[in-house]
Amino acid sequence: MRARKLFIGGKVRAIRGEHGLTQAGFAAKLGISTSYLNQIENNQRHVSASVLLALAEAFSVDITTLSDQDSDRLLADVSEALADPVSGGTQPSLSDVKLVVQNAPSFARAFLALHQAMRRSGDQLAELDETLERSGALSDPTPYEEVRDFFHYVDNYIHELDLAGEALSRELSRSRGASLKALADHIERRHRVRVAIGGGEPVVQEASARGALRRFDPVSRVLWLNPATPVATQAFQIACQIALIEHDATLTRIIADARFRSADAAGICRIGLANYFAGATILPYGAFSAAARELRHDLVLLADRFSTSLEQVAHRLSTLQRPGQKGVPFFFARVDKAGNITKRHSATKLQFARFGSACPLWNAHSAFETPNRIIRQLAETPDGVRYLCLATAVTKPSGGWRDPVQAYALALGCEVAHAGELVYADDLDIARDRAFEPIGVSCRICERRDCHQRAVPPLKRRLIVDPNTRKTVPYGLE
Repeated sequence: MRARKLFIGGKVRAIRGEHGLTQAGFAAKLGISTSYLNQIENNQRHVSASVLLALAEAFSVDITTLSDQDSDRLLADVSEALADPVSGGTQPSLSDVKLVVQNAPSFARAFLALHQAMRRSGDQLAELDETLERSGALSDPTPYEEVRDFFHYVDNYIHELDLAGEALSRELSRSRGASLKALADHIERRHRVRVAIGGGEPVVQEASARGALRRFDPVSRVLWLNPATPVATQAFQIACQIALIEHDATLTRIIADARFRSADAAGICRIGLANYFAGATILPYGAFSAAARELRHDLVLLADRFSTSLEQVAHRLSTLQRPGQKGVPFFFARVDKAGNITKRHSATKLQFARFGSACPLWNAHSAFETPNRIIRQLAETPDGVRYLCLATAVTKPSGGWRDPVQAYALALGCEVAHAGELVYADDLDIARDRAFEPIGVSCRICERRDCHQRAVPPLKRRLIVDPNTRKTVPYGLE
């Protein structure tokens, strides 16, 4: 396979800026000409192996962190934003968008922020009534989307919390992660917090009626856990509370550095960071990544070994991005029955639609038809990249007969170049072109001409409408 050329001009400029060097001084330390450096910084030349080694030697740069994956992510998001009708106007070519993303990534992110603001304004003006307008809700940001983007752009990996979770797991002396009892003993011994699973107190009954998973009373210092939830969920919730108490200063600093636009976004991020710490504690990086390699990423065996859920395992696999110890780059998503993506992260070139539903040809939708089974799909996106996709439908009962049951599909996948590291690829014919099904991201930015499941036409192609010809989709594409 032909090696992919690396264009990282923005990162090279940033390294030079951190050391306060001119182009001439920086080029001299790298042993290259100033003109060559100038071309690298402007993405007119790719970075050679010798330059990468020089960066590592002269400036102690971890070359595993130098990739254009951030550009891929930005390119996908900007392309989708430009295809949104709210953006209007003439659509620039893909090469023009690439130039902006590679040479001015901060401008690209500012454009995405502007696009989100335009969508919010349009949605609010269309849907909110006069009462909401008087309340000032029209000016409120969307905190959930802002936090989701925060995790998206840090590769869903928070180094400091990952190390802290792993350290707690070691302290509890459990190579397979932290058990419910070990976590309960820790929070009581270290923070004088008593864990109660169920009970007859009025506050417990009230929380249970509301379907709460966890409720902490800082006055009585009692942490109540819902007895209807699995043991893995109860352990996870104790670890979350440990993060909120034990690592409050770290969470506060990370949130401050993120510069969220609202207190709501900061609050949601605090919960997300606590969840991250809990995942890193239950599934510590070193032990989990070693087990993933040993068991060839068998989700069921990993969940069994660490006494946790399939969702926690799949999500954790997508976060194995520690510099120098990276695992297989996975994408991960959680999809509801309407096709909405409620969790998303991708360490691959595949970037999920930020708005609207996912491609109907993706096997995540089929998972609901075969519950309790992991289904496989070999898929190819319009850019020619091929993936091994896994999906399974799961449910989360929350109580008795009358209580609601959450149902959604978990999707996990990697590029076929890594398929040999997964047990799920053993009997698949990944060398056969016709084994791969065409999928997209979302209809409005997918330019496939012959998709039988197309919901809306792509915005960058002119329609061909022939009243004398009727195909599955009532129009053709130029």
